[in-house]
Amino acid sequence: MKSVEEIKAAIESAVPGAAVEVVPNPGPAAQHSLRIAPEHAIDIAQFLRDDPELALDFLSNVTGVDWPDKEIAEKVKVTREVKKMVDGPDGKVEQTVQETVDETRKRVEPGCLEVVFHLYSIAKTHGPLVIRMRTKNRSDQVELPSVTPIWRSAEFQEREVFDLYGIVFTGHPDLRRILMWDEFKDYPMRKDYVEPDDFEYEPTPHDEVLKRAQKHKGREQQTGIRDQERVAE
Repeated sequence: MKSVEEIKAAIESAVPGAAVEVVPNPGPAAQHSLRIAPEHAIDIAQFLRDDPELALDFLSNVTGVDWPDKEIAEKVKVTREVKKMVDGPDGKVEQTVQETVDETRKRVEPGCLEVVFHLYSIAKTHGPLVIRMRTKNRSDQVELPSVTPIWRSAEFQEREVFDLYGIVFTGHPDLRRILMWDEFKDYPMRKDYVEPDDFEYEPTPHDEVLKRAQKHKGREQQTGIRDQERVAE
């Protein structure tokens, strides 16, 4: 199969305006991947499937990744005015001078959600080619195009990523939860997910689960007592 650099060039030649980024893998496998822009995803997917040399006709795996907001500390040089005592003709005098110092500033790099696809060619017996897409953020702009119209094997796997990470796949034929129940409000695979402490689904709680369940029960009892007192008043 062609190298990722060659595939990147082929995509950009076949799909006008498609900006493709090579994402290097520093590990021993050196399995580099390609990050594509969501607005060109369907055209790129169709090219990868239909191109005679690539013929990537099988999508084997769809994975979600959560990239939370990241605080970054940066050192910058800052020039400021300071007052110093300097030698003058008549002794020490106060003078305003400019001084350049290193200052540490913190900034927050917004997080996002990412979906990763592994593609193979059954016809050509080569692969995988790893493709990535990222959402604009991880709060209110979490849409990415579904590739189910190109590779049908994406259907259930995109539903799983939607269920566990909250990525909304536009154009999916049946996007709904596949593991969690419909009323569930959170996304268990996100890095800031907080586990519940009631564990009603745990038939035999033990160790840390048991401790949290007991604390939850105690809080429920205290709440019930306060509610009864308010009613009595």
